[in-house]
Amino acid sequence: MAGTWDEERLIADGFRRVYAELDWHDGPRAGLADIDGRPHYFRSHDYDQADEADEYVVWPASEAAVVLEREQWAIFARWNQRREAGAAGPESHPGHGGVDARYDELTRLLAPHRQPADDALRLVGEVRFDDGARYRADGVDYWFRWHPSR
Repeated sequence: MAGTWDEERLIADGFRRVYAELDWHDGPRAGLADIDGRPHYFRSHDYDQADEADEYVVWPASEAAVVLEREQWAIFARWNQRREAGAAGPESHPGHGGVDARYDELTRLLAPHRQPADDALRLVGEVRFDDGARYRADGVDYWFRWHPSR
């Protein structure tokens, strides 16, 4: 990791919070983050393992979807705390299906919201990390600063 910043500095530099991570592969690939003061879904558009910022397809999340996403994220964050404490193994990850009935129900309810809207925008996302825990109930340890796509 190149470095970490405190929350005040991140906000001052124009970075915005990520509320939920839906996919990570050598960096953030999909999730829920603030864009222009509102929660939006983001999905990697051009992952290429380069050192430059990635382009993402982004679309607004409804208030109802945000509530459900935050609930599902909290289930994951609690599981991750148990895993880090040695009280749960990878086989109990709620995303495996059949482990946590509410998590499974939320996955079904959220599936249509997680599909890009026809009018989705393309933005470039620049990432910085904060100095907190990797996964926590209020989100993750990375923040985005969004720029127009070239």
